[in-house]
Amino acid sequence: MAGAAKNRRQGKGQDEIAEAVNGNGNGNAHAARAVLDDEPRENIFLLWPNIIGYSRIVLAFASLYYMPLHPRTCSLLYSVSCLLDALDGYAARYFEQSTRFGAVLDMVTDRCTTACLIVFLSSAFPRWAIVFQGLISLDLASHYIHMYATLAMGGAENSHKNVDKSRSRILSLYYTNKTVLFVACALNELFFIALYLLSFSSPLLSPSLLQSNASAPADGTHHQQILNSSLLTHIFANPHSAAALELARANKMDSFWPWVLAGVSFPVMALKQIINVVQLVKACKWLAEGDLKARRAAGLPRKRKTA
Repeated sequence: MAGAAKNRRQGKGQDEIAEAVNGNGNGNAHAARAVLDDEPRENIFLLWPNIIGYSRIVLAFASLYYMPLHPRTCSLLYSVSCLLDALDGYAARYFEQSTRFGAVLDMVTDRCTTACLIVFLSSAFPRWAIVFQGLISLDLASHYIHMYATLAMGGAENSHKNVDKSRSRILSLYYTNKTVLFVACALNELFFIALYLLSFSSPLLSPSLLQSNASAPADGTHHQQILNSSLLTHIFANPHSAAALELARANKMDSFWPWVLAGVSFPVMALKQIINVVQLVKACKWLAEGDLKARRAAGLPRKRKTA
């Protein structure tokens, strides 16, 4: 009897909550929602991995601001932005905050920052502009089609990093091995950073560096005045001003280490472009397979009647 009475009380309590949720109770709908909705609320835009992603964007914009005439400052800001790419993935796994928005934010940031740097290189080395334009197009096309194919063929819940070995061994290794992914992306960016530094340091690649500044005083007092400027003015200097131009010329860089970095990272950069080509081809074939299945399901192509 006691058990039956307890069950009746529990059933009555559940009915009261259900009535309150449906708005049929005595003004207790909000309290019932609090009882049922006891899960913690989250703001996806303020998760730690996404906050790191926003920081990457800010650093990337800052590097673009200093890119025309401040190679050291630009390289430092750009490199930190790239290194944070690994940190946001670690934060997503550590805090269990992996989201689709975060994945898209990460990919878009990667593509845009790399494209902006290569655009600068195409203006710094105009003879190679068509090569740089091709690299931008390949990078954007391969990643876009790969992600679209993953969503269309693998489902909305499938990540673009989940590549089966049967589809492509090299893509599976690239996306599933975190060490391979980090080294490939880091050295790919390092090669373009090295080229950027060479545009300020190597007369072989930038013959304009051989031109002297005829308008500057011979005693170098103007250079010394600029070098003795305050740290705050140096950090927030206008990169397009005449003073910034003089400062860049007064602090010409040695091309030794940029050449070393370019030589070490070039093979990995080339491999990364090969992976982009493989990714593009495999994604196109995957989409074509889906199109064939869809056309067969629709009875296409239709057999034409013969006379």
